[in-house]
Amino acid sequence: MLNKYFTICQMPIVSSTYWNMVYGNTPEEVRQDLEGMQTMRNLGRNMAYLLKCMQAGREKGIEPPAAETGARTNFIR
Repeated sequence: MLNKYFTICQMPIVSSTYWNMVYGNTPEEVRQDLEGMQTMRNLGRNMAYLLKCMQAGREKGIEPPAAETGARTNFIR
């Protein structure tokens, strides 16, 4: 649900394999959340990949797409 605010601003979104959070009251407890730690590692790898792809695109002269604007739907008909 929160991602809709990023997508309407045309922001790239990095995904992972589950909810991007870990559980624990201390760093030691967080390290015991194996699923959460795995999810965060996947998120980190996906984020690094996206950033590398964006950099490679810039180096090749690939520009981000320009957004179309101006069209609005009037739902009161």
